[in-house]
Amino acid sequence: MIQPRTPRRQELGEFLSARRKATSRRSLGLPPSTRRGDVGLSREEVAALAGVSGSWYTWLEQGRDINVSQQVVSAVARVLRLTSDEAAYVSNLTQQEAEPPVVRDAAPEHLQRLVDALEFPAFILTTDWGIVGWNRAYEWLYPRISSLEADHRNLLWLVYTDPQLRRMLPDWEQDSKRFLAEFRAEAGVRLAGPQHRAIVDRLRATNEDFGRHWSELGISRFESRRRQFRHRSEGLIEFEHHRLVPSDAVDLHVVMYVPVGATAHATA
Repeated sequence: MIQPRTPRRQELGEFLSARRKATSRRSLGLPPSTRRGDVGLSREEVAALAGVSGSWYTWLEQGRDINVSQQVVSAVARVLRLTSDEAAYVSNLTQQEAEPPVVRDAAPEHLQRLVDALEFPAFILTTDWGIVGWNRAYEWLYPRISSLEADHRNLLWLVYTDPQLRRMLPDWEQDSKRFLAEFRAEAGVRLAGPQHRAIVDRLRATNEDFGRHWSELGISRFESRRRQFRHRSEGLIEFEHHRLVPSDAVDLHVVMYVPVGATAHATA
């Protein structure tokens, strides 16, 4: 019996459909289509190339909660030319529903003491990117954090709605897309949960840039990297961006901006 679609399988179906329609036929050795040209595959073509039935793949794109093996996921990912991050995202969405995330209004005291002891900017994120703790150095970098209302203290919300934070990012378009791609990759099966759905729906209803970026379905797992900010008094400053997951609070991320070069003196 085919089960009705679930929110996470709906997300999976929409993602696969978008990637199918954007796949190069030439890259798979297929001739151009009179209907699609060189870009886009039919469901039947994906099914045939992945070695599954057309009906089964159609159910998958329709968001039906059918059994999916990792072997089949790998075959579909190969046909659609998914990146490793995208393939991991698809695999995640085919797994069992995630445990409900812990609802936190504040960081655990021991983690707050940890970020307080750091001399460089650091803050603590929940799974839906709520900011529940930060240190004085982060206030130096982003002073508004201490005066924000709790329901606005969400990194994804701030990236898209706070003009001050937008001005701090030298390449806001690129940075915001990267943040959103990381959020989506991390959310996985939780994306259909009430906390994640609330922030996404709120932004889609109020911010055109977010709606445009969300529709692009970007997926990218976090990687430590260098980041630049425009500081109100120090000008352009540079950090290494790192994140750690505490072993005793795996639903949280400790985000750290480690100063690079001259920035080390500015934050001292």
